[in-house]
Amino acid sequence: MNGKRAVAATVAVLAGALVLAACGTNRSEAGGTAGGACDTDKGTLVVGMIAPLSGGLSALGLGMRNSAKLAIDQANQKCAVPGYRLAFQAEDDQATPQVAGQAATKLASDPNVVGVVGTLNSSTSQTVQPILAGKTIVQVSPANTNPTLTLGDNPVAAPKRPFPSYFRVATTDLVQGPFAAQYLVQKAGKKNIAVIDDGKTYGAGLAEQFSQEATRLGATIVARERVGEKDTDFSGVIAKIRPLNPDAVYYGGEYPVAGPLSAQLAGAGLAIPLMGGDGIVDQDFVSLGGRQGDLATNVGAPASSLPSAKAFIDAYQAAKFAEPFSAYGVLTYDATNVIISAIAKAVDGGTFDDSKRQALSDAVQQTNLDGASGTVAFDRYGDTTNKLLTIYSVQGADFAPVETGTFHAS
Repeated sequence: MNGKRAVAATVAVLAGALVLAACGTNRSEAGGTAGGACDTDKGTLVVGMIAPLSGGLSALGLGMRNSAKLAIDQANQKCAVPGYRLAFQAEDDQATPQVAGQAATKLASDPNVVGVVGTLNSSTSQTVQPILAGKTIVQVSPANTNPTLTLGDNPVAAPKRPFPSYFRVATTDLVQGPFAAQYLVQKAGKKNIAVIDDGKTYGAGLAEQFSQEATRLGATIVARERVGEKDTDFSGVIAKIRPLNPDAVYYGGEYPVAGPLSAQLAGAGLAIPLMGGDGIVDQDFVSLGGRQGDLATNVGAPASSLPSAKAFIDAYQAAKFAEPFSAYGVLTYDATNVIISAIAKAVDGGTFDDSKRQALSDAVQQTNLDGASGTVAFDRYGDTTNKLLTIYSVQGADFAPVETGTFHAS
């Protein structure tokens, strides 16, 4: 979740974009093709976003914001929704469920909001989902990985979709946790593993899925410990696990804790790798203390390896955003384009009102898009059909891909 392609088509340079700051909002509106050739006499439709734009996880949220804005700008240049201009409204949830709920309520109260991209955190999405679903506002997350968001409280034995207007383009922890365990146990040869999590929806769920598969593969989980998401001193938990002689630590959580935890493990004489999930895949993990050889999984394949992502990368660079697109840029770009494509289908030359919201949700469900991350489609629960994951290792000042594959139960 936190951290952090090439079709031979020419990507239009984002020229002549007119950015209008809507009074009292975070809304921006991009211009149409050069010369104003787009017919926008039917008005403006808003695509919202809920993500951490400030605070410890902002490195991920700002990359998400920029990637969504790029998709909106390109759609306006191509007159993707005839008769309408698309506006983009990004709301900061500070990675906090309460704030995310306030952001969702704000967006849901605007009749012009047709869809929302986000959230980053599974815990924030648990708050946002029912608010948006209550207005049949489509939500497409590029980053949520907790299985219960699409499969309900009993995702393995009795999956039941809670909100039919919710979708995600990131695969879940039911895949990511076991994929990490197979690598760490079978390929890295780690047999005595201490598991630590931050107690949040994402971190605790990922740690549990990892632990189950690692145990099944014959590894011993020597400890299960918990830290706070705002903790900075991990001497207590390290003192508990050190006598147990772990040969690796698996951490369920995000890079603001994972980086310092890795550094303090080494400082206490535990020269063992720390592994985590997509929540730690960002350069900030290394700057905060992550060490060479630390490991992580991330959803999808690395952008640099995908021919389908080259056009996105080139356009992102041409737009000269201040921040990198980070771990979720490609998936955010695809999530936004899913909504844009569905809007065009739902409007179908007519006008948009509340009566079209179900048609928009149905159009998202039927998505078959050639995206930057590859083919984008959804199963009956709203989960992506793309189950690819990548193992990363810290090399130098950042994570580098090691191998890409799909979890296979054995």
